[in-house]
Amino acid sequence: MSPMEQPSSHLKIKRSNAVSLVEFADRKILEELSIQEIGDELDRLVESEPGIQLLLNFHNVDHLSSAALGMLISLNKKIKERSGKLKLSDINRQIFEVFKITRLNRVFEIHDTADEALAGFERS
Repeated sequence: MSPMEQPSSHLKIKRSNAVSLVEFADRKILEELSIQEIGDELDRLVESEPGIQLLLNFHNVDHLSSAALGMLISLNKKIKERSGKLKLSDINRQIFEVFKITRLNRVFEIHDTADEALAGFERS
């Protein structure tokens, strides 16, 4: 089984051309343990592919804790260190407000839809 096919309780990982597309299984990403597990899985994915193009799709997610935001920030840093790209999509209005308040909307490249984000990878 390749690292891309490992079943996960938290993440669904698909490929779309050169992009790894990740969807979250949990509606609420709040618990420390879940966040740690999600972070570990995403780290493994990033480490398995130098220059990874990663899209995190939040269409299932209703709630995100500040610890989850911290995990995303360190993931973004790790991806940049490996010359990869990270994009986020389908963030609901409530969560997007938190990104705005914390100015993380300037740190992350956020798209309304996964299709829009995928098109952005293809252009760059």
